Amino acid sequence: MKNKLILFFSLLISITGISQERNLSFSLQEAIDYAIENNKNIKNADLNILAAEKQVWETTALGLPQINGTIDYQNYIKTPFDISALEPGDPFLFLFPKHGLTPSISLSQLLFDGGYIVGLQSNKVFLEISENAREKTINEVETSVVSAYNNVLLTRESIEITKKNIEILQNNLNETVKIYENGLAEEEDVEQLQITLSSLEINLKNLETLFNISEGYLKVLLGIDLNEPIELKDNLDDLILKNISLEIISEVHPVANNIDYKIAANEVVSTGLEYKLEKSESLPKLNAFVNSSYLGYTDEFSNYFTREQDWLFTVVGGISLKFPIFSSFGGKAKRQKAKIQWDISKNNLSLKESQLELEFKNTKNEYNLAIETYANKQKNLALAEKIEKKNTIKFKEGIAGSFDLRQAQLQLYSSQQEYLQAMIDVINKKAELKNLLNIQN
Repeated sequence: MKNKLILFFSLLISITGISQERNLSFSLQEAIDYAIENNKNIKNADLNILAAEKQVWETTALGLPQINGTIDYQNYIKTPFDISALEPGDPFLFLFPKHGLTPSISLSQLLFDGGYIVGLQSNKVFLEISENAREKTINEVETSVVSAYNNVLLTRESIEITKKNIEILQNNLNETVKIYENGLAEEEDVEQLQITLSSLEINLKNLETLFNISEGYLKVLLGIDLNEPIELKDNLDDLILKNISLEIISEVHPVANNIDYKIAANEVVSTGLEYKLEKSESLPKLNAFVNSSYLGYTDEFSNYFTREQDWLFTVVGGISLKFPIFSSFGGKAKRQKAKIQWDISKNNLSLKESQLELEFKNTKNEYNLAIETYANKQKNLALAEKIEKKNTIKFKEGIAGSFDLRQAQLQLYSSQQEYLQAMIDVINKKAELKNLLNIQN
């Protein structure tokens, strides 16, 4: 019975472990969504927004009532004369008590401070800066995920194509060796094929190493452990169809939607508020306060804990007005400096707008060129396949030499890689353009 229970619980644990294994399989869009939820940089951006919200409340709280408690204790270690010789009730006992204790509570309220008003205005801008930083981080992560995902697909497709090429070439080599052994082919024919085969085998090993590196980088972007297996559901043929869109080139996109433009605009508002803050320093500051305290004095510290101890209770209220008179023109210099920084940020915003308009145009042209290049490489690949097939037939029939066949094979292999790279370029350029235009979908 005991053995049956052990077997039962062992099976239960193993089944539970299997059910808890994650099935990490992603399409490109699923990988992007997963990265937005789990990427460490985006998580930090979320935390920065949370910290900004706390900073907003911290600034707001400065203008709300403030209550503070204080306990002051003093001990006259040395007095001008021997107070033990004084009679009880002597005024000097009050002036020089052995022990003095003053617990107090103070209430203060800011009535007017120009800097505080500017601080409240800055709260919204400060939060927007954090939100824009998060948006920029998301855009960058999305573009990086697209590139990393495509690199994994590229190496995966390259590995499959190279394996097929090796298989075909190995069969050709085997046939050529037999023909050579029968004296119907030259030794050079065999050697040319061996050279090509050796190059493909080395290339395959490099691709397999590159695949592991590319997959590892994608895992880092997704926030997944490097030892955890993942599966990519999309392939390049599907993605290329989804990413050829000429409408995005012809559409008009406002520069103000670009995240870098938003950040530059935030900088203009921020430096403008800093200028207002420096100007507000020339205004008076008005505070109201109420202090309540008890004063107790005694010759023995233990008397503070008895009911017989006498306490003097006081309440003081008032208003504090502080205003600048003369700062040796330091305040004026600060205001002028803040105004200069504000002007610089406005110039930077205008410059950023011009740069983005040019970048919009260039990136759209690059995307359009990538589409045209893809179409061209697709035609070239079909021609290269046709040429290689013809030369293979001619070689087997003894019409073409091994050198001609090798040239046709190398041209085919090059066309295959150029075709795959052209597909990747279209997808990556589309992602870069979406990032630049700040298109969310």
